[in-house]
Amino acid sequence: MFGRKKFTNNSIEYLVVGLGNPDRKYENTRHNAGFIMIDYIADKLGVKINRVKFKSTVGEAKIDNHKVLLMKPSTYMNNSGQAVVEAMNFYKIPAENVVVLLDDINLDVGKMRIRSKGSDGGQKGMRSIIYLSGSDNFPRVKIGIGKKPNPDYDLAAWVLSRFTDSEVKTLEDIAEKSYQSVKLILDGNTAEAMNRFN
Repeated sequence: MFGRKKFTNNSIEYLVVGLGNPDRKYENTRHNAGFIMIDYIADKLGVKINRVKFKSTVGEAKIDNHKVLLMKPSTYMNNSGQAVVEAMNFYKIPAENVVVLLDDINLDVGKMRIRSKGSDGGQKGMRSIIYLSGSDNFPRVKIGIGKKPNPDYDLAAWVLSRFTDSEVKTLEDIAEKSYQSVKLILDGNTAEAMNRFN
């Protein structure tokens, strides 16, 4: 079967998933903070995310001796669960071994929050993952994208707006922290990640 030589059922232990929208017009928008973090991690590890599998672009990586699949779902944000659950089923990976990096409108840019599990918090990509998997036991790294400038500002327009130049610089620092937090989570030290980075 095509691809099975590389993607064998027992080769991947963890999924590290960044949420976002795939089209070029969405690059570097606030809603794509998860994609930005995954790209940083891949670059840090010298991994290319260029294979199409599980309704995603993916790349295999080793993080502290853990075999990891880095994923950027191509389903658009609101259907992220389709991609994640397909990969979970293929590799027989439980929710606890799926780390999700996603944007959070309730956090300022430059802030992050780590959770070991919980509700979707109003984030529709996370909602899709929880709904289709039937579990909310996903460790997650929430990346602050800033609150709307005012209450009347259209939410969709805000999350699809681009980061400013100064915010992009702030994100670079957060990207390194998100990578460090993923490493801790994979090593079973989610509580330490929360203490250090929340």
